[in-house]
Amino acid sequence: MKQTISMQTRNHWNRALACSALCVATVAASPAQTFTVLKYFDGTNGAAPYGSLAEGVDANLYGTTYAGGADSRGTVFKFTLRGGIDPLYSFCVSTGCPDGDGPRTGLLLAFSDDLFGVTETGGMNNNGALFQISTEGTLSTLYSFCALANCADGAAPVGALIESPTDLKFYGVTSQYGANGAGGTIFQFSYPDGPLITLHSFCADPGCTDGGYPQGGLVQGTDGNFYGTTGGLGANQPGTVFRITSGGVFTTLYTFCSIQNCADGASPYAGLIQGSDGNFYGTTVWGGTSSQCSGGCGTVFKITPQGKLTTLHSFVYTDGAQPQAGLVQATNGNYYGTTIIGGAHDLGTIFQIARGVFKSLRSLSASDGASPDGAPTQATDGNLYGTTTGGQTDNGTVYRLSLGLAPFIKTTPVASKVEEYIDIFGNDLTGATSVTFNGTPASFAVFAPTQILALVPAGATTGPVEVTTPSGTLSSYFNFQVLP
Repeated sequence: MKQTISMQTRNHWNRALACSALCVATVAASPAQTFTVLKYFDGTNGAAPYGSLAEGVDANLYGTTYAGGADSRGTVFKFTLRGGIDPLYSFCVSTGCPDGDGPRTGLLLAFSDDLFGVTETGGMNNNGALFQISTEGTLSTLYSFCALANCADGAAPVGALIESPTDLKFYGVTSQYGANGAGGTIFQFSYPDGPLITLHSFCADPGCTDGGYPQGGLVQGTDGNFYGTTGGLGANQPGTVFRITSGGVFTTLYTFCSIQNCADGASPYAGLIQGSDGNFYGTTVWGGTSSQCSGGCGTVFKITPQGKLTTLHSFVYTDGAQPQAGLVQATNGNYYGTTIIGGAHDLGTIFQIARGVFKSLRSLSASDGASPDGAPTQATDGNLYGTTTGGQTDNGTVYRLSLGLAPFIKTTPVASKVEEYIDIFGNDLTGATSVTFNGTPASFAVFAPTQILALVPAGATTGPVEVTTPSGTLSSYFNFQVLP
């Protein structure tokens, strides 16, 4: 049954989670692939986009640049699928950059439909900031790091934020300082005014066997725990995989360089993703079995929630090297990622892992852009979109990789209780006639051509969400979780 829902009513709806679930109408992939450079950054609209792109409920893509903009200190930008870059905000609007400076990671689309991120430096204490920005470009600095004596709350956050469905709080990491003087922290932040709570300060164990210097953000597993990586330290020094509860109970699951010559990898700079099989997937910048790079060219790995690690691929430079970004699982079930160097032109690559088999999809050239530092994002039109940090303009590019995958929808949140409202967004949703949660019909309203608002119905169970539109039925790829 359709409902007419006012903006006033919508603004009072409860939400449960900020992450976005991938949903797909058809998962059949075409062997054809097309790479297209959509836009070159020119400095005025930003430069050096390090993080991944985030899709908003308006089906536009949002991201950050580390440099460029009005004050050359980085930007938040909107990219429309028609190919335009709109710099929404330029950092360092006043002396001392109290609003933040130099964001090195992508944005989080939160349940409020606003975007949230962190900057590596700037803020009131010049050690990084946590900010909120609307899709119209209104920015608020929510927290400035190093607010405590000796920076016990951490400094230099460079990993993306996540939001939990169970407590509606933000979780993230800092790469420096903490209560133990070095190593960084894991933190929890209550929106909008805090407090910020440090759940773990690294180097808590003798010899820093718990790891340190996390570079990538966290992921919340289906078990409710948070999983992540550290770029350094640990029992063998080159990083770890860890698990932490929302209450701060910390466990080291794996220490890299546990095999001779670090054949299992070293220094995971990116965070993990949880695949549809329940395992976690990631990359390491160094290590592996290749002798073509001093210290190894890096790896792709799988690790179980219990800590059993399998190396899926060791890079050999000709197929890429030093993957600083994590992975994305697309609607065909395959994993995609990037390397910052290597390949035929020594400028980085885009690769695929399908059923454990590695394939290099493209060796980037100068005209493509160089050194992609973030994982690609699959947008609701089915294509992969990403950025490079350099290339022939030295400022970076936005690219599209078309794999022949069908358009699909996303939801935010990806989990909630019954009788709560969620957003479903994608393209051409006008005229939708039904929404179901694992087969249970739901009340809904088409709020915009890209956005549906739906009530999780009583009796719904965990499973796919389906939306029937004039062009067909879209079915969720990852199951929507109905929380107790």
